[in-house]
Amino acid sequence: MGVMDWLKRGVGEMMIARPDEAKAFVVWKHPDPTIPTKSQLTVESDERCVFFRDGKVVATLGPGRHTLDSANLPFLSNLVDSFTGGRVFIAEVFFVNVREHTGIKFGGKIGNVEDPKSGVPVETMVHGEFSFRVTNPESLIIGLVGMGRTDNESVSGWMKEQVLKVIRDRIAELVVKNKWPLLDVTSGAYTEEIEADVLAGLGTHVGTYGLVIARLGNFVIAIDTDDAANLKKLYTDAAYLRTVGGVDSYQKFAAGKAMLGAGEGMAKGGSSGGEGGGGLLGGAGLGVGLGLAQQMMSAQRPAAAADAGAPRTTCAACGASVAPGRFCGACGKELSSAGKAFCAGCGGALTPDARFCGQCGRKRENP
Repeated sequence: MGVMDWLKRGVGEMMIARPDEAKAFVVWKHPDPTIPTKSQLTVESDERCVFFRDGKVVATLGPGRHTLDSANLPFLSNLVDSFTGGRVFIAEVFFVNVREHTGIKFGGKIGNVEDPKSGVPVETMVHGEFSFRVTNPESLIIGLVGMGRTDNESVSGWMKEQVLKVIRDRIAELVVKNKWPLLDVTSGAYTEEIEADVLAGLGTHVGTYGLVIARLGNFVIAIDTDDAANLKKLYTDAAYLRTVGGVDSYQKFAAGKAMLGAGEGMAKGGSSGGEGGGGLLGGAGLGVGLGLAQQMMSAQRPAAAADAGAPRTTCAACGASVAPGRFCGACGKELSSAGKAFCAGCGGALTPDARFCGQCGRKRENP
């Protein structure tokens, strides 16, 4: 029944409330701006009712049942339509839901984030849920929703964009500044830290619209499975390099892997010549690869030590400057060993008080 029907019947009371089908809407606008005096306005406990006139906020009413009469609500005297003899108010009435709205799903690409542990850029994604609530109904209507009719999508859709934007910026910044390995980030090890930082960042973006992001839920940062496998392999290689140590550790590691690859290739190549021969050649090929790798590592270790300023001695037989030891590294003849002790394992020179070899770590024999 319209307002004019109410007036014709001489009835000065009308019920105004949010209909059941609009209960879940963040903002719902009453469809008729003409309201009879003495109408009964019902505002639920989880909403606020905002009155507008000529695009300006007139008043906001909280939960309860309100009789729309200027005697009870003085602000209504400014809304009376004089053409109706003071029996009708002219106002735009908005119902704003202020409860926490949960289960808003979001997701998308963060972009290429450089993994601090390996230095490799990796395509990173995020998905999850968030909840929000309205803290200032007037600011929401004026700043974001506008004076037209609206539904949840106009608000939650914009919120999703803001959440993803802030997450994209904050995650990249946190990973770089804190040097968090991406595999640790995707495992959930830093979820609480990231959530707190993102929520703080979102406050400055949505606060001016009378909104607050309450919390993030099922918050997951992910990378492609192939990228994850590559990172794991790089982490393993890096751990091996740390055990090798020294300025030439990467070259040693690369050379060792090359020789192992050669051995595996020989094994695969030999396996095509029959079962018996293939199996034997396979073992021999892999053994050759391992042997070559070990030889290269051993050959490079003294060279690296020499480059680092290790002590040298002169061979009396050939005159070459070689590393101290029992035998000359250039001609193979025994070096002068008067008053000196040498390691039984690697032949390195031992100091008088040494209990272990400083080059190979072997315990000294017959000290």
